Amino acid sequence: MKKKLRVGILFGGKSGEHEISLRSANSILKAIDRKKYDVVEIGITKQGRWLQSSAAQALLAGQAPAAPKGKRLVRVSAAATQELAFAESPAGLDVDVVFPVLHGTFGEDGTIQGLFELADIAYVGSGVLGSAAGMDKDAMKRMFVAAGIPITPHVTLLRSEWRADPRKCTRQIEKSLQYPLFVKPANLGSSVGISKVKSRKDLAVAMDLAASFDRKLVIEQGVGGPGVKPRELEVAILGNDAPEASIVGEIVPAKEFYDYEAKYELNGADESVSIIPAKLSAADAKRIRSMAVAAFRACDCAGLARVDFLMAPGAKGQPTQLVLNEINTMPGFTSISMYPKLWGATGISYPKLIDRLIALAIERHLEKQQTQFSKG
Repeated sequence: MKKKLRVGILFGGKSGEHEISLRSANSILKAIDRKKYDVVEIGITKQGRWLQSSAAQALLAGQAPAAPKGKRLVRVSAAATQELAFAESPAGLDVDVVFPVLHGTFGEDGTIQGLFELADIAYVGSGVLGSAAGMDKDAMKRMFVAAGIPITPHVTLLRSEWRADPRKCTRQIEKSLQYPLFVKPANLGSSVGISKVKSRKDLAVAMDLAASFDRKLVIEQGVGGPGVKPRELEVAILGNDAPEASIVGEIVPAKEFYDYEAKYELNGADESVSIIPAKLSAADAKRIRSMAVAAFRACDCAGLARVDFLMAPGAKGQPTQLVLNEINTMPGFTSISMYPKLWGATGISYPKLIDRLIALAIERHLEKQQTQFSKG
């Protein structure tokens, strides 16, 4: 009998998206084919403690388990690397592949990916570079520009610059951009810390909020100008060196833009609406899917990503304005999240999508083993 792959589902984490990670992991654990895989739940608390078995399951249920007596819980640190790779303690990762459903800081930014690289463990998703670039909105935009992909005008400032001289920063922003603006922490997901700013009187509050979440702030010019609510379009990408794009979907936010509340907290008649496939011309859909693949390659991503676009009517006599908003290398993975829904509508069911991602992780790990890292 063929040996089952031992798959670790890693969830939780120290980021502000901890609860979203738990939702994603619960969906995967319900859908994964237990006939194909031995599944290991691995949790990380908000304090950075690693948990397995019943402690991880308690975390998944929204509880915060205490450290068991006589058992050391691994912390994410340099010293953890050897233990992750070789330890036989309950905290060691005795798995063939890890599916890290960690959204946001420390899980989607290259941090955990670097740990797995050092430990020589196969894992789902982008590597260190792709993950870091996909998380840092400033670095991401630089890569898009280098690849010739259209983006909205923006300014990047450091928290220290803003706090030292807010008036100077305001002048710099207003010289380069026109209201409305979107102020964002550079390194965060799920629209946490993002504000729409319609005039100068709201700018300082938005900058202070974003600065509470990151040292680097990205200020973007709203697409389409004042009074225009651009369409929010999304494409799911799957693959390694030969990525494929799903059909295009559209989000109609319940609020002015697709913020954290609109994504996760509104229900019933107030919730945001997804339209799959989006109502687009064949030419526009083809262009968007092509841009999504180009963005995936520009950031050196692998496995999966969701690529988000903004589309607004052009000024009189001008063509439609289409810009790439961002790429998300570990998008929400609940059964009703856009990434699996887009693939479901394209012809890949949720359980089959899990299979594909695990296979891609192993494929990439094997491919890496062809690389020589020393002369000996």
